Amino acid sequence: MSAPKPAPALDRTGLIQGVTAYVIWGVLPLYFLLLKGVGSSEVVASRVIWSLVLLTGIVLVMRRRDKLLTALRDRRVMLALTASAALISVNWLVYIWAVQHQQVLAGSLGYFLNPLINVLLGVVVLRERLTRLQGLAVGIAGVGVAVLAAGAGEGLWISLTLAVSFALYGLVRKMVRVEAIEGLALETAILTPFALAYLGWLASTGALAFGDRSDVTILLVLTGIVTAVPLLLFSASARRLPYATVGLLQYIAPSLQFALAVLWLGERLTTAHIICFVCIWTGLVLYVGSSVWPRRRPIVADRGIAA
Repeated sequence: MSAPKPAPALDRTGLIQGVTAYVIWGVLPLYFLLLKGVGSSEVVASRVIWSLVLLTGIVLVMRRRDKLLTALRDRRVMLALTASAALISVNWLVYIWAVQHQQVLAGSLGYFLNPLINVLLGVVVLRERLTRLQGLAVGIAGVGVAVLAAGAGEGLWISLTLAVSFALYGLVRKMVRVEAIEGLALETAILTPFALAYLGWLASTGALAFGDRSDVTILLVLTGIVTAVPLLLFSASARRLPYATVGLLQYIAPSLQFALAVLWLGERLTTAHIICFVCIWTGLVLYVGSSVWPRRRPIVADRGIAA
């Protein structure tokens, strides 16, 4: 029997795009720290509005208007995007609040937990089967969360809210037939009336930061770019790279956030945190292994026959 074909080389452009997207997401806390004097709700409202402005321009330039209108006319798609819009707004609000209140460590834990929450949702909602390794991975992660909870982890609610909201967001978007650009454009369009109403209320009370200082105003406008650019890079890389590779790249962002929190921002790393992170990382190794190891078995078998 002939030797197994070598695995195709990774698309270099796709790899660069994917790594760049996750690096941007990983260092995003530094950007939001520049807006520390602005309320997290106003930052989210600005992020929604300016993301819509930018994405509308992208849709028109890329001539994707027909795809956007097709999704807009589909009642089921719009109901699903309304739900995903609510979930992503909660995720953004909690994340920005966490950054502004020195809880970047808790935020990184949430995004480390996210893939394992996805596994659970796949079993419960999509009726997917859980392998032994995946079950062990989720169980070990659960032990880590329990240890952190017992250690009175004050940021545990942040981690769980981020992990669950983003996992549910991903589940909804997985089940709705709409591409990333059109989906985010419609989600921000759904949220924009609420964002405008909130900013209007802030303006009426004299608490609006937008327009007060030029540097803050520019940073708020640029939230649209820091939201859309990594998403566009991620979408482009996902079309070029194997799904397993994209799955491995997703750990770049929380790893950078963890390093920023401990080494740069000086957040306190407790014993409970260490045990929890070790459990999460062990679970992630097993989770990744459950996806990689089964693919190697046929190659081993072929070599045995050839010998």
